[in-house]
Amino acid sequence: MAHDFSDPKGPYAHVAEFETPEHLMEAADAARRAGFTKMDAYSPFPIHGLSEAIGFRDTKVPWTVFSFGLIGATVGYTLQWYTSVFDYPMNVGGRPLNSIPAFFPIMYESTILFAAFSAAIGMFVYNRLPKPYHPIFNAKNFERASQDRFFLALEVVDPKFDASTFEKISKESGALEVSEVEL
Repeated sequence: MAHDFSDPKGPYAHVAEFETPEHLMEAADAARRAGFTKMDAYSPFPIHGLSEAIGFRDTKVPWTVFSFGLIGATVGYTLQWYTSVFDYPMNVGGRPLNSIPAFFPIMYESTILFAAFSAAIGMFVYNRLPKPYHPIFNAKNFERASQDRFFLALEVVDPKFDASTFEKISKESGALEVSEVEL
């Protein structure tokens, strides 16, 4: 369930700030074990295992790319088949009109073309981009997320949201500060 950002009042999330990636991972694991599901983590560099620790599972993009790759292969084959068999049949050297080996390069290229465009467009659609504003930018010290700090955010729309439990987990894991972020 997406949060309704049209209401400019109310909290968006509680955010914990950490000094090291190990503390962030520890807090993410503990929050996940506590049953929290609507979490996000912010780091100046990729941290191996963090997406699993916060329960991030994205299966939309690979299936979209695969589906559009199949559509591209079908379109490439169908276009060549139609032009070679129905629209402009030409028998050259006694070869069959419907020749899969001859059609393969175009099928391959159309597969790559459709898959690449679906990946690029899917990235924008699934990430709801462009997004010039996000409430997380209001978090205290969040500008350091691209420099030397690590953040774990728990959205208030989480079914098991409990600010005191999240704060306790974060502090036990080494959080420097836990704050509420307004919309």
